[in-house]
Amino acid sequence: MEVLELTLSVQRARGKWRYRGGERPAFAEACSPGEESVWDFPRPPRLERVAELLLAGRGELVVATTRHGVRILETAGAPTYYFPPEDVKASLLLDLDERSSCEWKGLATNFCLRGETHDTRMAGWRYDTTFPEFESIRGWFAFHPGVLTCFIGDEQVRPQPGGYYGGWVTKHLKGPIKGGSGSEVW
Repeated sequence: MEVLELTLSVQRARGKWRYRGGERPAFAEACSPGEESVWDFPRPPRLERVAELLLAGRGELVVATTRHGVRILETAGAPTYYFPPEDVKASLLLDLDERSSCEWKGLATNFCLRGETHDTRMAGWRYDTTFPEFESIRGWFAFHPGVLTCFIGDEQVRPQPGGYYGGWVTKHLKGPIKGGSGSEVW
């Protein structure tokens, strides 16, 4: 019975979303050449390889850097960037002993920076249990640009609105982007 309840719960969560990337809503910002609309991203989300250098850290402390990252694109959200485990200094991270879940990706372990007892905010996460569609990111790390300083190439990204989601907002991304008040069903 537990598996059936979990399956129904996931199906309900997946079904609640109004927009799925098939068309932009009337309130979507217009895009110019070289820009991306979060309203063109699909739901269910899609994985995409990233060729640019990705970096996450704080001050002089580099937690992760890679040229082998992936990003996950989901309707209305800023892309979330994932680092392969071999490109992450996991010894700098401390398990917060709390889990989070995504109805598309699975169950994640949340981390803060080790030794920063004054700052136990979630700096990153890793999906340890995934749905089959996202097996390729099992064990990969993502970092929250509202807690760490994150870069794509030489552009420092901004955090997604609202503080909950860990998407990376770049200068060429158009929204509005979910996370703020009133965007719960986008």
